[in-house]
Amino acid sequence: MTHIFANWKMYLDVVESRVLGETLVDTWKTHDNINCVVFPTPLAAVDVTEICEGTPVSVGAQNVAWVPRGAYTGASSAMLYKNIGCTYALVGHSERRYIFGERNIDVRKKTEACLEQNIIPVICIGESQKDRDNGKEEYRIKKQIMRVFDGLNIGDSKIFVAYEPVWAVGTGIPCDPDEAEKMHIYIKEQIAEFTDVQVPILYGGSVNADNVTGYASSSHIDGMLVGSASVKIEEFSRIIEAVAS
Repeated sequence: MTHIFANWKMYLDVVESRVLGETLVDTWKTHDNINCVVFPTPLAAVDVTEICEGTPVSVGAQNVAWVPRGAYTGASSAMLYKNIGCTYALVGHSERRYIFGERNIDVRKKTEACLEQNIIPVICIGESQKDRDNGKEEYRIKKQIMRVFDGLNIGDSKIFVAYEPVWAVGTGIPCDPDEAEKMHIYIKEQIAEFTDVQVPILYGGSVNADNVTGYASSSHIDGMLVGSASVKIEEFSRIIEAVAS
């Protein structure tokens, strides 16, 4: 099973999200080996969830608050997303970490909130260009994994990790597939220090239809988290077809 997750970020308004969701569902072919999840904006989440209900396409939240209810203006909790039918949630995306200042402790609390609501968390990790220039990419990854997984009660829940090197996200400079594979092996080794649960690891960072097969061909890369290329139905369909073939 290959996992293709589409992070629509803040590229689409509600109408555009509905059109993309409807087109994706209407043109979906039988791909038994593909698990597809889309992550629309909060304002479009209800509409897209209704469109995808009963189809092979699942829907997730781009971000969640770590408390179910309360005086948290502007926030939307894992519980609220669960109520509208979302089954996945991105947690700790690099843009949340480096633009909005989310810390490892925040990522941990949001992961726990998702597990409590039976939402599958997709924990995003990755090093910055400065980390890599200083030879600290493994240090950064290890620290991010430890802060989330140490003592985490996963139980029978599913959980994903997405490796997103910050220097490759939205830059058009993807990580070399061989280097991505090396990092995925390291990530799996680190996660195994904390849990026996098999955690699928996705690659994210300037994925497109031209380079996706380089990642999909690795037995250590379990799928892709696609950003801007996922909001263009022609490009995203090419990605799915390339992986499915």
